[in-house]
Amino acid sequence: MKAVCLLSGGMDSSTLAYHARDRGYRVLALHLNYGQKTEEKERSSAKTIARLVGAEEFLEIDLSYFKLFGKSSLTDRTIPVEPYSPAAEDIPNTYVPFRNANLLSIATSYAESRDADAIFIGVQSQDYSGYPDCRPAFIEAFQKVIETGSRRGDRIRLMTPFVTMSKREILALGLSLGVPYEHTWSCYQAEDVACGVCGACHFRREAFDALGVEDPIPYRGGR
Repeated sequence: MKAVCLLSGGMDSSTLAYHARDRGYRVLALHLNYGQKTEEKERSSAKTIARLVGAEEFLEIDLSYFKLFGKSSLTDRTIPVEPYSPAAEDIPNTYVPFRNANLLSIATSYAESRDADAIFIGVQSQDYSGYPDCRPAFIEAFQKVIETGSRRGDRIRLMTPFVTMSKREILALGLSLGVPYEHTWSCYQAEDVACGVCGACHFRREAFDALGVEDPIPYRGGR
């Protein structure tokens, strides 16, 4: 079995690649740059994880047109990344408009061209994000798109094993699989030392703390 794994180099996607391998899939790593502020660090992390997980291919695609759209603090340098706030009710400004539909369209093309059996994406609807393109309803709808619009029809399965899991549960799985988290990166706004205050940093640190495990990456102000 072959699977296209969307690999950003972050905690969730890296765990996902190891999980796909553990389930018997040959991993085809797909890394997508969309003009994010930590693009260089994410690329480096993704390449390292792809090598360590034994990916048969590492394909990198440029989607920098997202910078032209803006409206996200990840792609627009004039919009500061919001610090995590438990009282926030709106969708965070780190949401990139309809990003996952773009990513999954490319992943489907890649999967069709390689006769892959599955596409793995590490979307997660628990915890903090509230991103509309991470919800189970979106994933179900996109599976229908794949079945309707691809030559191979329902032979390509969209796999989202983390969609109802918490960050702590994902981390626990990754630790059991030996994921080298020292080579992953989650911070939305820094590439050398993680800021520790953005949503991604907050939930990553919370997961490590909940399991009583030290996070191996550096944070501003210490761990």
